[in-house]
Amino acid sequence: MAYRPTKKFKKTLMGGGAVVVLAGLNAPAALSFAEEKYHAYKIAQPAYKARYGSWAVVDIPEKYRTNAIHAALLHTGKVLIIAGSGNEQKKFDEGTFETVLWDPRDGSFELVPTPEDFFCAGHAQLPDGRLLVAGGTARYEVLGDGVMRAGGGMRVKNENPDKPVTFKKGTRFRSPSGVVYVSKFDVTVPKAKREFKVSYAKSGRMLPWKTKVTAAEARVFVEALEEGPQAVTKESAQYEIEGLKGEDADNAYGLAEAITMDKQDFQGIRAAYEFDPKAEKYIPVDPMKEARWYPTLVTLQDGRVLAVSGLDDVGAILSGDNEYYDPETKKWSKAPFRYFPTYPALFLTKGGKLFYSGANAGYGPAEKGRDPGIWDLERNTFKKVGGLTDLDQTETAASLVLPPAQDQRVMILGGGGVGESDKATGRTAIIDLNEENPAFESGPRLPQGTRYLNSVIMPDDTVFTSGGSRDYRGRGASNILKAQFYDPKANAFKEAAEPTVGRNYHSEALLLPDGRVVTFGSDSLFGDKDNTKLGKFEQRMEVYTPPYLYRDKALRPVLGAGPRELAASGTATFKTAHPERIERARLMRPSAVTHTTDVEQRSIELGLEKGKGEVTVEVPDDKTLVPPGWYMLFVTDREGTPSEAKWIHVT
Repeated sequence: MAYRPTKKFKKTLMGGGAVVVLAGLNAPAALSFAEEKYHAYKIAQPAYKARYGSWAVVDIPEKYRTNAIHAALLHTGKVLIIAGSGNEQKKFDEGTFETVLWDPRDGSFELVPTPEDFFCAGHAQLPDGRLLVAGGTARYEVLGDGVMRAGGGMRVKNENPDKPVTFKKGTRFRSPSGVVYVSKFDVTVPKAKREFKVSYAKSGRMLPWKTKVTAAEARVFVEALEEGPQAVTKESAQYEIEGLKGEDADNAYGLAEAITMDKQDFQGIRAAYEFDPKAEKYIPVDPMKEARWYPTLVTLQDGRVLAVSGLDDVGAILSGDNEYYDPETKKWSKAPFRYFPTYPALFLTKGGKLFYSGANAGYGPAEKGRDPGIWDLERNTFKKVGGLTDLDQTETAASLVLPPAQDQRVMILGGGGVGESDKATGRTAIIDLNEENPAFESGPRLPQGTRYLNSVIMPDDTVFTSGGSRDYRGRGASNILKAQFYDPKANAFKEAAEPTVGRNYHSEALLLPDGRVVTFGSDSLFGDKDNTKLGKFEQRMEVYTPPYLYRDKALRPVLGAGPRELAASGTATFKTAHPERIERARLMRPSAVTHTTDVEQRSIELGLEKGKGEVTVEVPDDKTLVPPGWYMLFVTDREGTPSEAKWIHVT
């Protein structure tokens, strides 16, 4: 007997009057349509939202749609979305760099003038609430079959101890055989170092001073003036700089070891800026000593920032040249030498040591720098830790300090093989750094192997994870439309509502002050299952409302008036109508996230005292646990329902 839908079902299915042919309802296409309609109906029900939460796509005016490569929450409550050139060669060539400010409270957007290409830069929250942005793109990659001219790094020398010398983009370097190479960027070489050596005769008489001059140098990428392989060289040589004469020609010259037609990687910049959330503009500071593309910036207990790894100004991964930024002097200085792959997940731990979870976002050899461990900056020692399975699949993994931070437990989730590998793991693992000999232990598995998983610490001490893909950059239509909560106490995942927008490479997620989560970006390599159509950057934003915001709004904790600065005693008191409903307090550091890497977010358990019409919270006096800066203060009830955050400044 054929199925005959009732009038009521027809009305539900049609959504109010649309006409379709239902005679073939048993056919796969019609069945799929019916399932989609039922799913849309199901997820809109209050009971479903109360259990799983819900998603909503943000309405973004076309003028403000951009390729979200980086996202950071500012203490003004606005979200800074940085695209730079947004992985678009055309925009890079045009010098069109983008930054958008989004205010989730009223849904407004504004464009911010962007002075450099911050595409694939690093960023960190500074003690005064500014955001440090350093590095970015100097040049896009050129693949092997696209390399028309031989190119490579040129070391430009200056033997003049009296003055630095600057060579503009387009400067020509001539080899001993007459081949000409052209610089692609400006380069400034410091003045040479002059040393005076005093010596004495046996009689004790001082001899005339001897002067030693050590040449200074800087690197610049050069390309052959003419196309073709005739300009390839693998021999070291000294190059004349055209246009220089006399002493200038003697003092300045180029040195190169190899100029090839191999694939030419992305190249980094040295530029550094502080973004001022009040003035809403970028302010230049001293550039880094090294150019960096794909670096990690991590804030330390004294407020300084450590910049680690990245591709340099000729497209080579830095061998271990790290540096500190001092927000007081706005200058950079040398940091301990240690190699890491690009965008390594480094977390500040108790005692000031950094923990490297093994998670990273790409560049670097598969056999180097992939082992997790504890980095002692003072001694510059690195102690490897064991226990992590699928060690060959830590690239594009998510990683975070589990809440509360006092527990000193770090989790790694998912990941994939190095480079364009199709490997993806559902492995999670947790390490307790309080143990005498810490080692990873296996956690619950993800529903499937997942790369690019976005993971966000929540005010109720859970971790919300969403999106990702099973293959490299969503290849083969492998985006995962799933989300789940990880409960550290139960050591288990719990299902959450499914997102409607796929997220893989170049995607981000962060916690908002109202307790919701926003997701951005995604840069699929292809747009179809057969990998025949090029992908399109995902410019939609989607906001997740957790189940705790569907509970009785009248019972939700509310924090009233209180200080914006933490008292010297480490305490702060806030008015509240129902202190008896409040069970816990958490201080949560705002995110600065890119490429699945967010080393800023952390949640700190606070002491809590309830008074008449008020609560007092106490912040731990440990800067390695609570680095200086602005934080969101959340209080929650016994069900885990959080208040809206109050911003508080910890110095």
